[in-house]
Amino acid sequence: MADRHRIDRRSRGLRGLPTAACSPAGRQQHKMATEYVQKHKMGATIEAAITEALGKQPENPFEALAAWFQAGGAATVTEKKKEKKMDAARYPPKSFPIGSPGKPWGDAEKKKWRATRKVQRSYKEQVLDKLEQLDSEIYSVEQYGALEQDKARYPLFAVKLKGWQDGRPHVLVTGGVHGYEMSGVQGAILFLKEAAQKYAEKFNIVVIPCVSPWGYETIQRWNCDAVDPNRSFNPDGEVVAGRAFNPEPSTDESRNVIAYLKQLGVSSWCAHVDLHETTDTDETEFRPAKAARDGDEFTPGTIPDGFYLVGDETNLQAEWHAAMIAAVKEVTHIAPAGDDGKIIGEDVLQEGVIAVPKPSDLGLCSGVTNAEFAATTEVYPDSPSSSDEQCNRAQVACLAGGLDHIIKARGL
Repeated sequence: MADRHRIDRRSRGLRGLPTAACSPAGRQQHKMATEYVQKHKMGATIEAAITEALGKQPENPFEALAAWFQAGGAATVTEKKKEKKMDAARYPPKSFPIGSPGKPWGDAEKKKWRATRKVQRSYKEQVLDKLEQLDSEIYSVEQYGALEQDKARYPLFAVKLKGWQDGRPHVLVTGGVHGYEMSGVQGAILFLKEAAQKYAEKFNIVVIPCVSPWGYETIQRWNCDAVDPNRSFNPDGEVVAGRAFNPEPSTDESRNVIAYLKQLGVSSWCAHVDLHETTDTDETEFRPAKAARDGDEFTPGTIPDGFYLVGDETNLQAEWHAAMIAAVKEVTHIAPAGDDGKIIGEDVLQEGVIAVPKPSDLGLCSGVTNAEFAATTEVYPDSPSSSDEQCNRAQVACLAGGLDHIIKARGL
């Protein structure tokens, strides 16, 4: 759940190799090499491993593929992830480079912070274009607003399964509240592509796949005003000194979602699952930035290795949570408790489940409805034991496991 101010590790293939200069056979070999790399953990980490093995940038696909095996193939990626995690833990940042220690940010610091954020991926290509490809016979793609900072670049969309009927339970899925969290967005889209239709006769389902498109493009947790959208759904909530979860001011992102849900006119929601990630950059960037913004001292923490759920301590749903955890275990591993029996400072209530005070009081997106079943998912994309694809599919598995449980429990 933190900023990723780094090379987008989800870039695909072997960038920079001279495919155009290759013979047809060479181009085919390049294609094979690229597909091999994609199959065995993709991205900039692999390119670094290849370059390191050669001592230079590969000049042709044959050299690249040979270097890939020389570098240890997929095993190298695992080791690189482990090294990166160890380095992040061993050398946490002393301070954030914006602002003065002990002094909360003012407008000047926030403006400087925003000016240093750069677009690193495309909301249009990776989100909007995928929504356009959904089957219009099954789904209705509805624009529910746009971000004021750039309405043309950042239109906001929700996707509804067609054929809503009175009497069916209503289900909300949200992703990309923290825009940088890739599997929250791509997991929601994958759910639409592969799984949502299976539940069309049981539920009225609406999915908001990317609540924070500016954060998605710039790979940031906050919105452009340095406010956490996942603390902004109740700006009147109580702030408790020293608590990890406290409400923040209202944002364009949360206001648009709240207005859209009001427009839907659903009086009673059955379930709401908000899709998130926890990443190493919680420690290397976001938490130091938050401490600087608020004028606090940064105290290093730990990152859970695996999937977990965040529930509502005032409305625990142990059987529902257990069903979702069981489904996710078929895809990826579950985060264990730390030595203190906690995950991110909260007691582990059952395998892979923690709880926080009532989410609506904290301004969390998971508290934006009155759903009987509500939870926040957290996957760990930086784990040496998981891939991006596994993270996306873990989100889908969690949703499917949760819906299957409700069908069985309610006899739908």
